[in-house]
Amino acid sequence: MSVKLSVVIPCYNMGAYVTEAIDSVLSYPNQDLIEIIVVNDGSNDQGFTKSVLEAYTNSNITIIHQENQGLGAARNNGIKVSRAPFIIALDADNKLRHEYIDYGISILEANPTIGIVYGDNRQFGVNNQDIIVGSFDVSRLLKKNYIDACVVLRKTAWESVHGYDENMPIMGYEDWDLNMRLFFKGWQFKYVQEICFDYRLRENSMLVTSNKNKDLLIDYMFSKPELEQAKLLRDKIIGYYDYKEILKNFKKRKVIRAAIKLERPIKSINKLFKK
Repeated sequence: MSVKLSVVIPCYNMGAYVTEAIDSVLSYPNQDLIEIIVVNDGSNDQGFTKSVLEAYTNSNITIIHQENQGLGAARNNGIKVSRAPFIIALDADNKLRHEYIDYGISILEANPTIGIVYGDNRQFGVNNQDIIVGSFDVSRLLKKNYIDACVVLRKTAWESVHGYDENMPIMGYEDWDLNMRLFFKGWQFKYVQEICFDYRLRENSMLVTSNKNKDLLIDYMFSKPELEQAKLLRDKIIGYYDYKEILKNFKKRKVIRAAIKLERPIKSINKLFKK
């Protein structure tokens, strides 16, 4: 039986968590369908992460050790050696659910124009809640990074846009950048309304740190020639939402002014009754 899906796990100093990520994939019932590729991206934790990874001897697990090159390069290098037509990019501190593999394979096999399958997730750690992502909306995609990196990706779609950007000025939003380039290349997105993976939220997680550098990363992404149309559309969308917010605030101010005008005679009447 040929391998249908490769789970690529970039790993940097994640020895404390990566076993949970790997084991969540190893518990999938049909191991013949999948392979796991872990890319140790130059972990510098006195060999701890390396020793954790080398304890795995499963035939369908490949461990790659490389000098630190960043998240985009780690994902790309894992995908390059993958044998399957479909890829899941799983962060080393998250956990995959079995259903996601099944959904991804069946949807992508049946629909050759779909490049990405994505679903909901359950946050755990410093915060515990279900994140319901919702159906694909290009205006929402252009406005913010609302689809997590843990997607089921068609390998030929990844190839068509030359993979993840390895030159982001600061690590973060590699997935958002890829998703936008895929959309403007003509690939379709499919939403699965199910909890597909568990997202560990830590104090220093990527979600927290990338948001701190949001403006710099956005300026970099939308300066790309292939995202010129995306930038024009995004500017219009942002302008529209800004207009709606201004209008809403204007209406609020009108209501407040009217309330103040109404309050003055009421206070005068109250004074009369107090005399």
